[in-house]
Amino acid sequence: MEVLTAKQQRILDFIEQKLSDSAVPSQKEIAEHFGLAQNAIYQIVTYLKKKGYIEDNSVHRGLRLSQEYISSKQPRGLPVVGRVAAGEPILAEQNITVYMDIGSLISKQSKDAFLLRVVGDSMIDAGIVNNDYVIVKPQTTIENGQIGVALVGDEATVKRIFLKADQVVLKPANLKYKPKTFKRGDNAVRIIGKVIGCFRNI
Repeated sequence: MEVLTAKQQRILDFIEQKLSDSAVPSQKEIAEHFGLAQNAIYQIVTYLKKKGYIEDNSVHRGLRLSQEYISSKQPRGLPVVGRVAAGEPILAEQNITVYMDIGSLISKQSKDAFLLRVVGDSMIDAGIVNNDYVIVKPQTTIENGQIGVALVGDEATVKRIFLKADQVVLKPANLKYKPKTFKRGDNAVRIIGKVIGCFRNI
């Protein structure tokens, strides 16, 4: 893609930041932020469109980043899922907070994996503690007793998962907590992945 001037880059960064906060900036707002005339912003926005960085968003009557620009950024590492919502794809863009490069901690066969930050102490006897990151390979089945991630309502939880004829049991690795049992096929719980690694970001 064509290189931007310093001013164009600053304005693109501002637009990108606003869009990441789910706000679509108007040209008036951009002009006021940078202390420039609205006509000057109009010209810069036009250049950004011509250079393929942004495009008109007909849905919101505003701007959006172009797919070409998004693809060109090519984030390194695995996506860290900061929010999980029932009914939404686990790796939907709005669920990803950042990308983390974990180097050789993961094999090439698991490049579709993602990271979840652990909250709580329910898995301490399995060596997984509060604020650890677990590496999750997306899959909807798991072998009995393996550590996996299940979606319970709109909350992702890391537990040992046991599948019985008519039950799904989520068992913590901490005697302070009791296992949770669900009927097999209950929409309130579904397996979203197997934990294939864990690390601390010290």
